[in-house]
Amino acid sequence: MDYLVIDNGQPFAPQDGKIEVAEVFGYTCGGCAQFEPVVSAWKRRLPADVRFVPVPAAFGGYWVPYARAYWAAETLGVVDKTHDAMFNAVHVQRSLPVQGVTAEQFAQFYAGHGVDPKTYAATFNSFGIEAKLNRSKQFAMRSRIESTPTMVVNGKYTVSVGDSYEKMLNTVEHLIAQERAAR
Repeated sequence: MDYLVIDNGQPFAPQDGKIEVAEVFGYTCGGCAQFEPVVSAWKRRLPADVRFVPVPAAFGGYWVPYARAYWAAETLGVVDKTHDAMFNAVHVQRSLPVQGVTAEQFAQFYAGHGVDPKTYAATFNSFGIEAKLNRSKQFAMRSRIESTPTMVVNGKYTVSVGDSYEKMLNTVEHLIAQERAAR
């Protein structure tokens, strides 16, 4: 079987009438960096009744600052222009370290994308970001996420990479069709 059923699973951010596909990812994950161009092209082709939701993994340690960075960028409305650049900074340019990255380093990175460093730092350390981080952690635990990238379809099924990214996405499409048929 190419997916696991989540007992009593729930979508991350349910929206009326939409089938949710959540991607649990980490900026520090090499597989996620390789998957990003594939999933970016795929999500542009999703039907109107499917909603794609990125969820940064906050497993602990060096995962947490990067999850916090994602939520700060999302809060500030710059994810669309910084998401790919963050993967590039970590995995290609190596201008951001995997471990030991600081809020100041993130602020410098986002300043390069037009975000005021003080605004970024305040957002990064805010209560709102802490709440989003906790939601990420709870979702991953509830969905029994053990690795990244992992897709969660409608909160009911987890799909991990396995053989290939294409096979993973085919399984996700099968589960989307199954969810649509069950309505």
